[in-house]
Amino acid sequence: MLSSIIDAFKVPELRKKILFTLAILALYRFGAYVPVPGIPFHEFATAFQDTGVAMTMLDLFTGGALSNFSVFSLGIMPYITASIIMQLMQGVIPAVGRWAREGDTGRRKITQVTRYLTLGLGLINAIGYLLLFKSPAYGVQFSTEVPELLTDIVIIFTLVAGTAFIMWMGELITQRGIGNGMSLIIFVSIVSRVPSAIFSSATLTSDLGTGIALTLVILAVVLVCIPLIIFVERAQRRIPVNYAKRVQGRKMMGGQSTYIPLKVNAAGVIPIIFASCIIYFPAQLAAIFNVDWLTTFANWCSTGWLNWIITVVLIVFFAYFYTSMVFNPEETADNIRKQGGFIPGVRPGTATVQYIKNVINRVTLPGGIFIALIAVVPTIIFYFTGNQLIQAFGGTSILIMIGVALDTMSKVESQLKMYNYEGFFK
Repeated sequence: MLSSIIDAFKVPELRKKILFTLAILALYRFGAYVPVPGIPFHEFATAFQDTGVAMTMLDLFTGGALSNFSVFSLGIMPYITASIIMQLMQGVIPAVGRWAREGDTGRRKITQVTRYLTLGLGLINAIGYLLLFKSPAYGVQFSTEVPELLTDIVIIFTLVAGTAFIMWMGELITQRGIGNGMSLIIFVSIVSRVPSAIFSSATLTSDLGTGIALTLVILAVVLVCIPLIIFVERAQRRIPVNYAKRVQGRKMMGGQSTYIPLKVNAAGVIPIIFASCIIYFPAQLAAIFNVDWLTTFANWCSTGWLNWIITVVLIVFFAYFYTSMVFNPEETADNIRKQGGFIPGVRPGTATVQYIKNVINRVTLPGGIFIALIAVVPTIIFYFTGNQLIQAFGGTSILIMIGVALDTMSKVESQLKMYNYEGFFK
């Protein structure tokens, strides 16, 4: 591992990408501590500690920016929500579906619409958070030195601008850095909260020894889950493909065997991120409307048995949904046919398409169920410990961190192999 990291910094191009990515992520973390103008920082931080679990989880995905009411309080969630909406619209609106099939031109159109939708969702969230934090439930007195309307406009504009800036940073990392920018931003947000959560967990009870023992048990559960997650993330179902011999010019082509690698968890960490956005959407609505019954429902969705059931269902659904979006059986079967290949025992054409679909369905189900259980089981254990802070770092957070780390390592490894260096995965 250490030698691979050293080799990565030996390659000038790769070194620039890694340093650029680290610089952008450092800028993101700096912005999480820059408060919005007109906010009484200390009073607000004290009032936020008494919020429900739903707001605690939203604060987790912003890396503490929401509890600080910083310029990055909205985090990356508006962009993720907009991406989910655009993914769903590809199967609902024919024009959006055509864009997805137009290659780079279509992707640019989808990206542009996603950006505008992100700003719209950010504006709604900014207004909602402002109304919530100005409500009597918080008891925080905002600045009265300037007119209230002007203060509100400045706060809303700052929050929306912060969302746009985060979106821009994520796209910069994706284009000029290493890994998926949006996933890395969520990764850094979660990791940044781990040390303080562990410390709080150890000192939460009056008996320090009991707190430390409970924290060690929780960390042991996390460590046991990590190898299982990595095993499933790397697992593949290989479909064999044979190519018939044929004469092309003066050369004999074909006559070899290969395979189509289908990952057990082809969707990676995306179902977890999508499911998290849907689960905590009621909390965002509660922040907007500040209604008691909606706040109660948001807390139900964010913890307890209802949260566990919804999490499992949504993760399995998005595992199927995203896999169907990124893997096209018809296109794969057509490419095999054009290259003179065939799957042993399966007729070319429709039969091949149906065979690949059946394999994908069979592989995706256990993969989706596994990551759903990994997301839920640690959360259940943490729930019965009564440790609310460490509960935030349950299976969902673990899956996101490991999935993003493996994806980033794979991208670095592919770059290393271009320069004849060994990668992380020997």
